[in-house]
Amino acid sequence: MKFDPAVEVQKIMNLSPFDGVNPAISDSATFAFSRGDVMHDTFEGKTEGCFLYSRHWNPTNHGLADVLAAMEGAEAGWVTSSGMAAITSTILQLCKSGDHIVSSNTTYGGTYAFFKNYLPSKFNIEISFVNITDLAEVEKAIRPNTKLIYTESMTNPLLQISDIPSLAEISKKNKLKLVIDNTFTPMIISPLKLGADIVVYSMTKFINGKNDCIAGAICGNSEFIESLIDVNSGTAMLLGPVLDPLRSSSILKNLYTLHVRLQKHSQNAMYLAVKFKEYGVDINYPGLKEHPGHELMKSLMHGQFGYGGMIAIDMGTTDQANEFMVHMQEKGVGYLAVSLGYFRTLFSNSGTSTSSEVPIEEQKKMGLSEGLVRFSVGLDMDIERTWKLIETSLKEVGIQHK
Repeated sequence: MKFDPAVEVQKIMNLSPFDGVNPAISDSATFAFSRGDVMHDTFEGKTEGCFLYSRHWNPTNHGLADVLAAMEGAEAGWVTSSGMAAITSTILQLCKSGDHIVSSNTTYGGTYAFFKNYLPSKFNIEISFVNITDLAEVEKAIRPNTKLIYTESMTNPLLQISDIPSLAEISKKNKLKLVIDNTFTPMIISPLKLGADIVVYSMTKFINGKNDCIAGAICGNSEFIESLIDVNSGTAMLLGPVLDPLRSSSILKNLYTLHVRLQKHSQNAMYLAVKFKEYGVDINYPGLKEHPGHELMKSLMHGQFGYGGMIAIDMGTTDQANEFMVHMQEKGVGYLAVSLGYFRTLFSNSGTSTSSEVPIEEQKKMGLSEGLVRFSVGLDMDIERTWKLIETSLKEVGIQHK
């Protein structure tokens, strides 16, 4: 039977041993043991079903992690206090001083800064940034000390589509790990089913969907997750980026509507993408046939969820982008704000916000226009009305229908 992430979430939800219809919240930092030897064995990782300390495991966090693992088709998962905590914990668990990473050059600004500035200076870990859509360039960048290839399923903010099966083949041939950030495309793409080794998320975004908390997740095989939380050597255990169980419970409830929300995000994004195209604006959306990664994404995705809620347009200059976004906010299109996956539309000028960590010369090199406006399209019921407001905003900044 074909893997369906939404169905897998529903299956495990039905098996969850909760007294109520919503997940119970275990509001405890520490847990009691019946005997001293059981506590000792738990410290040694020799027990099952025992909880030691919430920096390690908490029943509520465990419930969320299990559902996420089911959604990804993973053996196990772990939840963190932010998306960056998921990324940094994963990388620091896999790499040591003297290692090398091959990364997409178009990636979230915080990830780029961690790779470009933090890892080389603090840990002597080198990074090669490549055009992830050029498989020959990816292979050429691999060195004897390379440990992993890192990319996003749909890159931020240029919306490139990573060829995960081909990257997995390259990784396995060179005995590397393939780490995928799937924040833009949960359920839409299942990286582990396509050959990736580890998937990371900012759950702040589409998974939670309400922009009321910061959270992250890591999914992979049991061996890797257990290594992350080992009391003696686990990066996540020792650095302590634990998610609060109250937030974990809230995210789990929101996760059960993710499949429905994604369908509406995608439907609205496709509508706006077509309208921008018809208007004559330079539009970037993988759902459009002219997008370079359109056919690739079709081959990777679970089609029932659409092409996602992220679109980008080019306004030419930063000034014009800023003026346009102010007009849209004043008219109620959404908010001039960073982040994504919210039920309202969010828009920002990537080069001066979420990609501002990337030097200007590198932005130009990768094709990031100074006027790029990234939209996270919301759950608007009347998307036709939303377009009319956007169209008026375009005219007010001097952009007429072509």
